[in-house]
Amino acid sequence: MKEVRTRFAPSPTGFMHLGGVRTALYAWLFAKKNGGKFILRIEDTDQKRYVEGAVEVIYETLRECGLNWDEGPYIQSRRRDEYLKYAKELVKKGEAYYCDCDGENCECGGLSLTSGIIRQRVTGEGKTSFNDEIYGVITVENSEIEEQVLIKSDGMPTYNFANVIDDHFMNITHVIRGNEFLSSTPKHVLLYKAFGWEPPVYIHCAQIMRDSSHKLSKRDGDAYFSDFRDKGYLTEAIINYIALLGWSPKGALAEREIFSLEELVEAFDAGGISKSPAIFDRDKLKAINAHYIRSMPPEKFTELAKPYIPKADVDYGVLCAALQQRTEVFSDIPPQTDFIERACDYEIGLYDNKKMKTSPETALQALNAALEILGNGLFSRDALYGGFKETAEKSERKIGWYLYPLQIALTGKSAAPGGGLDICVILGKDESLTRIKQAIKKIIVKQSH
Repeated sequence: MKEVRTRFAPSPTGFMHLGGVRTALYAWLFAKKNGGKFILRIEDTDQKRYVEGAVEVIYETLRECGLNWDEGPYIQSRRRDEYLKYAKELVKKGEAYYCDCDGENCECGGLSLTSGIIRQRVTGEGKTSFNDEIYGVITVENSEIEEQVLIKSDGMPTYNFANVIDDHFMNITHVIRGNEFLSSTPKHVLLYKAFGWEPPVYIHCAQIMRDSSHKLSKRDGDAYFSDFRDKGYLTEAIINYIALLGWSPKGALAEREIFSLEELVEAFDAGGISKSPAIFDRDKLKAINAHYIRSMPPEKFTELAKPYIPKADVDYGVLCAALQQRTEVFSDIPPQTDFIERACDYEIGLYDNKKMKTSPETALQALNAALEILGNGLFSRDALYGGFKETAEKSERKIGWYLYPLQIALTGKSAAPGGGLDICVILGKDESLTRIKQAIKKIIVKQSH
């Protein structure tokens, strides 16, 4: 049986689009599922659109996603003489001709020219058909197919020509790509026919859309893989989610949403790819990312969370234990930890809480009690809890009557990771005592006016 060989053939024109990452993922999964090879090819023949550093971005993104290639990378611009050789072969066969017209359509007819750009010759008669695994048989009238340029005036091949030459000589068996290339495929099929070669199997995937009428846009910050990494999304969560954008697992896995890369290999079947555009659901991605964050070992979470936390002499273990179940994406962390360097500014009305039965007046009592509890005995969460519990029982109040004002005094916020006791441990004894004293002074000053 013929070895399955897929390829990912991006152009180095900037950052990696999510759609491009998905194409690479599907091609990689298909190859691995079928025991085949995944080839990387850089299609850089359009030098005007080439962006410095973009090739490295492609390599780094694929490696980060775990989509390691088995062959390549092959660089098209280094193979220009090969393309010219095969274009000249088509000229000899009468399947292409020289032309000195720069536009999309030839006006000179290529009569008696022996140099210039080279165009594909398309007879206006007949039809060209090909089968796509997703869209079925597609037929186009030859009269509707333009006589495309194969070799440009600078000697470089066009995308459509180099694409066919490379796919053939790299023995690509399955071409998996976006459906924006459906309209180019008849031209490719005609080239295969002109050379007498067998075309690969085509699998065209519908686009990823922001909504029913808008594509993902760099203006909206949702087009590139790096956009989401910068916002604190995990690579494995992004890969998991985009695998499901336009593809659905079957059978017992039909309702499943969480897949590791290895599990995707086992589950992947090109028959599950949809014809319909996939609508990007940021909330779904966030939910999947939250699952990965909350499932990771605490040490791993702490390692990944630290860059998002202000540098200070705090107990990162306690802080991150409190943060992990409150974090969906790592960019959630800075707003939750902005109190670490100093308590956020607040009005004393924040102490008013009907549920806790607190007010600025009761907060003053609670914070004075907190000073005494923190100043006595061992400073640990258990010791502090015991002290507040005992004080609450003696005063016949609930412990929250003390801990809610304590949290506000320490953070300046009504909601914080871990609550009053954890915040004490996170900040340490000296900093906690300093902030409680400042909070008491704040209440007294405000009440005196």
